[in-house]
Amino acid sequence: MIRLLRLWRMVGKDLHLLRFALVHPRRPSWLVPALVPLALCALDPINFALPFIGAVDDLVVIPMLLHLLLRLLPADIRSGYRALPDRQALISRMTKAWSPGK
Repeated sequence: MIRLLRLWRMVGKDLHLLRFALVHPRRPSWLVPALVPLALCALDPINFALPFIGAVDDLVVIPMLLHLLLRLLPADIRSGYRALPDRQALISRMTKAWSPGK
């Protein structure tokens, strides 16, 4: 159970890093195309045919693939995210950048 909690804590940090990397001006050109198969993997037919295996796939495999993908990010993007003093300001800045009306 503790391993699952650690995995989900890692997923939360990874999602914040992913969002930071997507709005970063020097994001790698391969990042968005690499996310498309990962997103489609979450919608695969195994989820509907075999629900238990699909749940394991969604809860374990996809977060681990996301973590691997983010480890391939350039070091300056990862260190830039870690060096931010106020994460709440980052989140509000990213929400403003992603708002559709602006």
